[in-house]
Amino acid sequence: MLEILIPGGPALALDTLVLDFNGTVAGDGHLIDGVGKRIRALSQALHIHVVTADTHGNAADRCAALPVHLEILGGGGQDAAKRDFVMACGARSTVAAGNGRNDLLMLDEAALGIAIIGPEGAYGGLIGAADIVCRDINDGLDLLLEPARLIATLRNW
Repeated sequence: MLEILIPGGPALALDTLVLDFNGTVAGDGHLIDGVGKRIRALSQALHIHVVTADTHGNAADRCAALPVHLEILGGGGQDAAKRDFVMACGARSTVAAGNGRNDLLMLDEAALGIAIIGPEGAYGGLIGAADIVCRDINDGLDLLLEPARLIATLRNW
């Protein structure tokens, strides 16, 4: 569990991290350098899930050595499926990170939503739904590993 008090903002009690795969923790189907190390560190405090449409068909292989639960979505309605997944995890205790249009609803629903502008860019509408925007996933994961950074960005006094 990560407990983070945001001055002038919410007190966060986070126990779950939900991550998109392609465009967020992976680029062109390959895990981004540094992500594995950060996920392993965060797994000491958080239950970590990767929820993906698996565009490149290799998410299971890429995530096999990581302490994550992989959820591969099929068909349409992926935005609603990701939102429903966050709700099932307990949205009030979940942080979610993603970059795509199909991540918008899960970021909006999560207690803390992190939009990632990674190798694929980020869906413009996602920026408004996010609590914080990061230039890449390692910066986003570092906010959770170094909560003072998160507090500095979200504080209101």
